[in-house]
Amino acid sequence: MKYQQIDQYAAKISQEKRAAVYDGSKSGYDSRLKALFTQYQNPDDLRRLAGRIKQHTIENLDTYLPQVEARMQANGVKVHWATDGEAACREVLAIMQARQARKIVKAKTMVSEEIELTPFLEKNGMECLETDLGEFIVQIGHDHPSHIVKPIIHKNRREIATLFEKNGLGDYNDEPEVITRRARQYLRQKYLEADIGLTGANFVSAESGRIVLVTNEGNSRFCLAATKVHIALIGIEKILPRDRDLAVFLNLLARSGTGQQLTVYTEFIQGPRSAAQPDGPEEMHVIFVDNGRTDVLASDCREILRCIRCGACLNVCPVYRQASGHAYRSVYPGPVGAVLSPLLAGKKFPELADLPKASSLCGACNEVCPVNIPIPDLLLRLRDRGKQEGSEAAAAGMPPMGGYAILASQPAAWKTALALGGIANHVPTPLLPQAAKTWVETRGLPPWRGGKFRAWMKNHRKTS
Repeated sequence: MKYQQIDQYAAKISQEKRAAVYDGSKSGYDSRLKALFTQYQNPDDLRRLAGRIKQHTIENLDTYLPQVEARMQANGVKVHWATDGEAACREVLAIMQARQARKIVKAKTMVSEEIELTPFLEKNGMECLETDLGEFIVQIGHDHPSHIVKPIIHKNRREIATLFEKNGLGDYNDEPEVITRRARQYLRQKYLEADIGLTGANFVSAESGRIVLVTNEGNSRFCLAATKVHIALIGIEKILPRDRDLAVFLNLLARSGTGQQLTVYTEFIQGPRSAAQPDGPEEMHVIFVDNGRTDVLASDCREILRCIRCGACLNVCPVYRQASGHAYRSVYPGPVGAVLSPLLAGKKFPELADLPKASSLCGACNEVCPVNIPIPDLLLRLRDRGKQEGSEAAAAGMPPMGGYAILASQPAAWKTALALGGIANHVPTPLLPQAAKTWVETRGLPPWRGGKFRAWMKNHRKTS
């Protein structure tokens, strides 16, 4: 994969899709801004607090993971550990086979996308259905999510209506109410037929062993209402130390992700149903998934494990808005994906080493992050790693920087370059070296205006 693939992808997407991504992400950013800054006097204090809590947790997972396992087992939960995606998929399949189950309904979980659970189960003869509306549309369209929170941000209602008609869900009708009603009618029967319900978890409390799910559609409740078994796929970084910490994160997650004070449904699940409860799953299995996370923890980019998957950094990122999520070639797009995806790739890091360069380093992603992840710093560290490892993807598309390094480290040469910089406005592109020409062809440089500040300062000192 070449570095300019993101540039090329962005150049080729339709204006309609670009508008859908831009409008969807901008509305998310505007909603977040209103929800946080009208309801908190200083939301940055809350972000920094959340960042400290998460950083403490990931640096002490060796303490909290055994603690949460013991609490869950005391609550009647069967706990499994999966070192990688393949092991996690096998655990799910083994649970289904032990119960002679054939049908599973899923609430949205990024981990299941990460480990490619659905195609794995289908290859093994299982029926696996996404029940989140966006994920359902992605599944029937043989597509991939392009946003962490809004999987179909890249689609408009006309495309969805066409897809529903193609899949026998009714004649063409692009009214959102009709689309939603048809999906609801189709999914209700699937809930009743399913043997197992599968969810992820937004948070897990080490203190009580409870998992927390937040949704706006209620589909996770339907997944668990009629099924006899509940499986939760959870990344090992989703732990929080105490129940009281949830107050901080639930307030930040909804406001950062969707601009809400709180999501419509917030569920606290402690274990399988008790004898006193009339219904609910008889068994609950939690599969904690590593899949490269301990390697990330050992790296100098461990702060990315704070991420609570709110999508705020995607919504504000100028590169994501132009390229859309599919350009990142990964389950995790946008700024968080530009850091997390190469790290989780392990030995395949060189193939994704160009992603950290898909950023202007404007810092907006750090400013909106509800757990204060220093994403620009992490991107720079990964760029350096790509260079040190000699990744072809990391080096592709970059002009030679040796000349700039000399100028930037020699004051006399720098001043001379500033004085002569105006010449750059008149250099024809064909006369540039090939590497510089390739770089400039996809980037519009502003007119040179350097040198005026130094002249102003020199005159200002004389008159002071």
